[in-house]
Amino acid sequence: MPTAIPDVLIIEPRVFGDSRGFFFESFNQRAFNQAVGQDVQFVQDNHSRSACGVLRGLHYQLLQPQGKLVRVVRGSVFDVAVDVRKSSPTFGRWVGVMLTEDNCQQLWIPPGFAHGFVVTSESADFLYKTTDYYAPEHERCIIWDDPELAIEWPVSITPQLSAKDTAGSSFAAAEKYV
Repeated sequence: MPTAIPDVLIIEPRVFGDSRGFFFESFNQRAFNQAVGQDVQFVQDNHSRSACGVLRGLHYQLLQPQGKLVRVVRGSVFDVAVDVRKSSPTFGRWVGVMLTEDNCQQLWIPPGFAHGFVVTSESADFLYKTTDYYAPEHERCIIWDDPELAIEWPVSITPQLSAKDTAGSSFAAAEKYV
C-alpha cells in the first residue's frame, strides 16, 4: 500500500485469527519483491526494545545506505521516513505511520531515507531487516525536531534521546544523497 511518498510502502500481511490466536506470514521474499517492484535482498535482522517516550532517529548511512523493512511485535510506535535524496521529487518530505502489534503492518523504507520512531506504548519491541550492514562510520543523524522538516510526532513531552540523537544535525546542514 503506497504512502504519501510513493517509494515508502506499507506492507500489510494477511492475518488469520480465531479464538486461539493468529498466524501470518511475516516475510516472503517473492511477495515482498513483487510488492516493491524490485529484487531486494536483506543481510541483517535487528531487534530493539524501548520504553515509552524513547525516540530513536533520524538515522541513515551516507555510504552503504540501508533499505529497512520495519515492524512492531509488541507495543506501538510512530515510525517516520524522511527523503534525503536531493534528486528526488519528494526530497525533504516525511511520512509517518503508526505500527502496532495489533495492526501487524510493516513499513518498507528504501535506501536514501532517514528513519526514526517514537514509542507510544508502555514499551515496544521493534524488528527490522536491512539491505546492507550497519556501518557506524557512515551513519548520520538528523535532529528529531528539525523545524524545516516539521515532523508531527505524537508526543506531549520531550522524548528520551540517546547522546547521538541529541547531537543530530539540522536537515539543512545534514549530508544528503545525490
